[in-house]
Amino acid sequence: MIIGYDRTFEKKYAKLSQKVREQFKKRRDLFIQDPYHPLLYNHALHEPYAGCRCISVTGDYRAIFYHVSDSIVRFINIGTHHELFGT
Repeated sequence: MIIGYDRTFEKKYAKLSQKVREQFKKRRDLFIQDPYHPLLYNHALHEPYAGCRCISVTGDYRAIFYHVSDSIVRFINIGTHHELFGT
């Protein structure tokens, strides 16, 4: 699987704490091995992210992505549940 990162994702990722960045790397690696591993809570999203999916990075942090193709995934945003969804 090929992983790409949107500019928005890269900017927000750079502002995260080292701990959250490290946790994202662990979850990304798990995602590459098994995209539907229960720890990831991989699920489809509704508006404003219709067509995208989300994985859990920590208890509160989520990473949003979409499938470019069967073998390519692009992460577009990362943040707390409240930052991303307002709830």
